[in-house]
Amino acid sequence: MRTESTAELGRRLRARRTAAGRTIASVAVEAGLSVPYIANLENGRGNPTVAALAALAEALGARLAVELVADDAPVEPVALPETLVAYARTARFAAEAGRLAEAGGTALLDQRQKLLGAMAAVAATADRPLGELDWHRILDAIILINRS
Repeated sequence: MRTESTAELGRRLRARRTAAGRTIASVAVEAGLSVPYIANLENGRGNPTVAALAALAEALGARLAVELVADDAPVEPVALPETLVAYARTARFAAEAGRLAEAGGTALLDQRQKLLGAMAAVAATADRPLGELDWHRILDAIILINRS
């Protein structure tokens, strides 16, 4: 894998794990992999096997999809700010993600991941680090937008 690919894979693994509110240790146990192995992958290091990626995907409630695509316009995923990762562990975030998932007929893990991606994208437009109050406001806006 190229460096960009392993870094992107690491960001996606970490985003999926944090969206689920899981620790590396809990994912490692379920996937049958070591904590250092997963930590290295999340940090863009290592060369995982397809079997290891499949085990991680299953442990994270996802499916592994491998495809070959043209390399003309790669899309960089938005990195999650640490303050957002902490906010995603709050009771309010969990409750609102659950309500949005139920209202939209979406799996909770998928809804959490969509919410975190949207919130991180909004944060990328800010000229300063965001705090908990900012995350509440962004979540409020998303909830209002989703009301019918």
